[in-house]
Amino acid sequence: MKYYIIAGEASGDLHAANLIKTLRQQDPEAQVRAWGGDLMAAQGAELVKHYRDLAFMGFVEVLFNLRTIFGNLKFCKQDLLQYQPDVLVLIDYPGFNMRIAEFARARGIRVVYYIAPQAWAWKQNRGHKLRRDVHQLLTILPFEKAFFEKYQVPTQFVGHPLLDAIANRPFVSKAQRLKEWSLAPNQPVVALLPGSRKQEITAMLPRMVAVARQFPVQCVVAAAPSQEMDFYQSLVGGENLKILAGKTYDLLEIADAALVTSGTATLETALFGVPQVVCYKGNWLSYHIARRLIKVKYISLVNLIMDQPFLTELIQSDFNNQRLKKELQACLSADRALYFKEGYGRLVKVLGGEGASAQAAQAVVEQAQKGKAHA
Repeated sequence: MKYYIIAGEASGDLHAANLIKTLRQQDPEAQVRAWGGDLMAAQGAELVKHYRDLAFMGFVEVLFNLRTIFGNLKFCKQDLLQYQPDVLVLIDYPGFNMRIAEFARARGIRVVYYIAPQAWAWKQNRGHKLRRDVHQLLTILPFEKAFFEKYQVPTQFVGHPLLDAIANRPFVSKAQRLKEWSLAPNQPVVALLPGSRKQEITAMLPRMVAVARQFPVQCVVAAAPSQEMDFYQSLVGGENLKILAGKTYDLLEIADAALVTSGTATLETALFGVPQVVCYKGNWLSYHIARRLIKVKYISLVNLIMDQPFLTELIQSDFNNQRLKKELQACLSADRALYFKEGYGRLVKVLGGEGASAQAAQAVVEQAQKGKAHA
């Protein structure tokens, strides 16, 4: 059967890649055309556009790139009609994917939305649009099913795919990894995760480096595969830092603490059991617009899922050298180790067990079969 998959960011590329891998187990003849990244391509997807050309963050940034965004939408619609898939699978990335869902459904294409738009945070009217445009919504956060069912959206909670992604990793000892990266075995490692988009990396990384350097630790930057090394080097100046591209999970396996830009990375860091500080600083205007529109108490997925301020969140003016130094010190303290261990244990229980990718793939195959039957 023919599958068309759209993922517009690094996290979507990871989850879509795992979905494609599982899809091929259930449908060995699967043909996959996709918008995404290197991980999806490695699973045999025919890549139409890379997510590095799609990701624009913040209200102001989107305004400056409207021409590119509308050009991508037009091209995607044409490509979708030409390919005529049995099912369209949309991975997160709602600003773009919601428009494609409406277009596809109106033209008789089956639509599955995997990793739901965060309508519970803002733009709650998206619940009505999802009911109209989506045949099946697959959610990965436990509280989402009840929310979307209020809008009568056909919803299935499949569990969080990060549990699968982490559980299926091959084992490499910490000693081996430290040796591979020429890191000292007797000095703590602090992972710096500044995000995947240029504007957020520019805002986050220099301060992360400046503060972490005040401790007797080894700083390692998790670089996004979509960005050039020269870009990172320009932000850290003369600092002799280890910068690793596409090695975030490898780094989190050995990290003793982490400074993390808010987003999926906060959950990834938690599932690896790493004490962390959640950081965010964005465009001033975009941030203040978002504050008035977004209806959530926290910016990190960990705090949202646990429904409590378990992780410290340093946002905008709170993301300063003094606060960041204090919170990093706490993360490196042996006294806080039990706090993080117990909290992360509760988090995993709330998320449920492994098997999200398999459940999602089964639902996608079922929809593709219905699409093929009606073709």
